[in-house]
Amino acid sequence: MAQGPRQIQTQAQQQIQTLSPQQILVVKLLELPAVELEDRVRAELLENPALEEGDGSSAGDDTDSTNIESDSEDGENTDYDSLSDYLTEDDIPDYKLQENNRSKGELAEEIPFSDATSFYETLKEQLGERNLTEHQRELAEYLIGSLDDDGLLRKSLDSISDELAIYAGIEATPQELDEALKIIQDFDPAGLGARDLQECLLIQIRRKIEQRHFTPNPLLYIEEAIISECYEDFTRKHWGKIQQKLGLEEDAFQQAIKEICKLNPRPGASMGEAIGKNLQQIVPDFIVDTYDDGTINITLNNRNVPELRMSRDFTEMVEEHTKNKANQSKESKKAMMFLKQKMDAAQGFIDAVKQRQNTLMTTMQAIVDLQRPFFLDGDESLLCPMILKDVAERTGLDISTISRVSNSKYVQTNYGIYSLKFFFSDGYVTEDGEEMSVREIHRILKECIDNEDKKKPYTDDELTEILKEKGYPIARRTVAKYRQQLDIPVARLRR
Repeated sequence: MAQGPRQIQTQAQQQIQTLSPQQILVVKLLELPAVELEDRVRAELLENPALEEGDGSSAGDDTDSTNIESDSEDGENTDYDSLSDYLTEDDIPDYKLQENNRSKGELAEEIPFSDATSFYETLKEQLGERNLTEHQRELAEYLIGSLDDDGLLRKSLDSISDELAIYAGIEATPQELDEALKIIQDFDPAGLGARDLQECLLIQIRRKIEQRHFTPNPLLYIEEAIISECYEDFTRKHWGKIQQKLGLEEDAFQQAIKEICKLNPRPGASMGEAIGKNLQQIVPDFIVDTYDDGTINITLNNRNVPELRMSRDFTEMVEEHTKNKANQSKESKKAMMFLKQKMDAAQGFIDAVKQRQNTLMTTMQAIVDLQRPFFLDGDESLLCPMILKDVAERTGLDISTISRVSNSKYVQTNYGIYSLKFFFSDGYVTEDGEEMSVREIHRILKECIDNEDKKKPYTDDELTEILKEKGYPIARRTVAKYRQQLDIPVARLRR
């Protein structure tokens, strides 16, 4: 009897990295800025009776402040090499979350505080107004944290899906992330969450169409057609091709182009300006003091975060139950189980806060080491090219950990308050092997364009020559790339 093709069954091992509840707690605490950490700690104190606020007498390792001498060598890395490491070496139940070493009320009042709320915080507020499942909210929060300063999403949804699985233990398909992204794209101002400039403009146009639902404006549909169907011609200013392709009258076309030019290509940046008069102040997570002798002192700002320790009452109750373990009733065993669970949760929270503190200090010290000239002089032109990988290699921490520390964190310096993201920028290496900061090249390029004759703007070839004369010998294609990163159109669109 003939037999069909034999099916062969094989087994394959697949290694999947998942995070424990303790590791997830560490990740979540790591993402919180100073003010939100205070709220989270106080909420935990209310929820867990095994955790209590210290009285200020607890002794703790002075890990919240470090000095960097002018001739110091690189310090040793912290014992916590990644978020997957669980802090277990300290069995002492008491832990004091150290305040910074300033006297009360001495938070360098001469340094100006920004009164603007970051667009990240404002988006989270808008997210809180939506009726979402816990899974949707987690995805949306992660996407918000992945937006760049312009409010655009530069990462692919596939890569974000991988990040969530590896670093947060959250399984999410690109389709689920796309649905969460659509929620963010519905936030104000319109254009947030777009993956490129074309999508950013379309979101703004379509928002206007929705708002004019009962009184349609034909001009808006012309704008939508220009951007959706003729985007490349639009960027190249091929007006004749667009009119011919869409069959548009001259007046309607010119009016549509005029309205499109009013749209905002950087909704995140403009959002910061729009909320500039908000009364909420930015509270720095770090304080970096620079002294005349070249010493740099880094302090973690925990001024309003209560110190934590295990409840003495809970400890005594557990000891009492342990002594009478042989004579325990069923109810007593249940009580013992409850006490033990609460104490484990309390100790886990204390350890997570301590690991957050060590990770933040390790990361900030690496940033100061890498950008030492800036912290000494405050001159932005002294900032060196620095990416997440540079800090990760110096600290031994994961790139994802450095990214989480850098998001929504601020540092107060002698020269003002800066977002940690401010210190990161790509580098450009010349043919001679000299490394230049892309930030510096951006600045020079923008100055050239700002000062050009608007009747005869510089072409990319001309900009290349100008930059070469100023000591920045970069290729024309690189100039074009940097111009696009600054959202500056080509010469014919700048007339």
